[in-house]
Amino acid sequence: MQLSSHPLWLVGFRPFFALACLAGMSLPVIWALVFSGLLGAPDSPFSTVQWHAHEMFFGFGWAVLGGFLLTSTKNWVNIRGYHGPALMLLSAAWLFERIGMSFGGSWPTALFLFSNNAFLGGIVAMLLWTLLRFRSQDSYRDNAFFMVMLPAFLIAKYLMLNGADFSAGYTMAIGLFRMAFLVMLERTLTGFMKAAFQAQILRQPKLDMPIKVLGLLLVVEFALPRPLTAAIAGLLAILLLVRFVFWKPQLAFKRIDIGIMYVGYLAIVAQLLIESLGHVVNFVWIGSVSVHVFTFGAMGSVIPAMLIRISKGHTGRKVVFDGIDRATLYIMLLALALRVALPQFLPALYLLWIQLSALCWFACFGILAWRYIPFLLQPRIDGKEH
Repeated sequence: MQLSSHPLWLVGFRPFFALACLAGMSLPVIWALVFSGLLGAPDSPFSTVQWHAHEMFFGFGWAVLGGFLLTSTKNWVNIRGYHGPALMLLSAAWLFERIGMSFGGSWPTALFLFSNNAFLGGIVAMLLWTLLRFRSQDSYRDNAFFMVMLPAFLIAKYLMLNGADFSAGYTMAIGLFRMAFLVMLERTLTGFMKAAFQAQILRQPKLDMPIKVLGLLLVVEFALPRPLTAAIAGLLAILLLVRFVFWKPQLAFKRIDIGIMYVGYLAIVAQLLIESLGHVVNFVWIGSVSVHVFTFGAMGSVIPAMLIRISKGHTGRKVVFDGIDRATLYIMLLALALRVALPQFLPALYLLWIQLSALCWFACFGILAWRYIPFLLQPRIDGKEH
């Protein structure tokens, strides 16, 4: 068997979900050690905070988003999708970027810039090519949002690492990931609720479209007047709450594998309300609550559940969450409480909460790596090629 035809390189989710597991295990622990003073700062031309934010969004986050989109886009337009050498090159670029972000402080500028842009620039170009070339057979007309969002990630990445523009970069990154999650939840929860409970949830274009438009506006909130961003964030939170009521949460919370997706949805609402009210009320929070409500609440809740579903379903296995799967989801809910809630009540133990929440990520993604990377390395068990 040629290396490029190995099962790992058959579909986009396989290499990138494996990398996401490894990143989810290591990056939060490394940050906790650096923050605690137990490990030296990465040798990079950026501050440790810039490094941490960049690696969680563009290292871990884009390993997940890249794997999801490489897999989904081929299904949306009904084509074979990128595989073989294309995925090998993207994976190598992702790894090269991690090396550059951690050890590239003394590299020549041109080499560092190449390491820092090859992966995201390459995967964005490939995804856009797929969506544009096969637009006529696209199952989702609102994929036009992705055609705007994908190149915007390159701008967010630049701003995040460009010194004085760091806050603009991470608010833009959050806005883009928020949009990606809103679109993904809107498309997937309909099927999940139908399969799990034979329940129909509200899908009303007159509500869904304004939600996406407001979400897209918040991508550039750094460029808008503060009162306007407060109003947009507040209105978006209200619309999401209205839709949430009609999405039958009383059923969803009966099952952790579905309910945790609703927790992620509510975390997006909470982050929007914190941002909106923060423009008019002077809250005193311990830690970067708004950011971590999103990263721990939305990303930390939704990503493990989706990784389990896709790793099982797209390798020909039945999508059933067993006891260990459910335990990983509860571990991530504990991480959310440790990182966001407990510091507000016991701020003197702030360092401990960071360390324990990082250990939760290590435990969750370590278990997922142990259980699912072998699936990603094997052929589908139902005999299908990919």
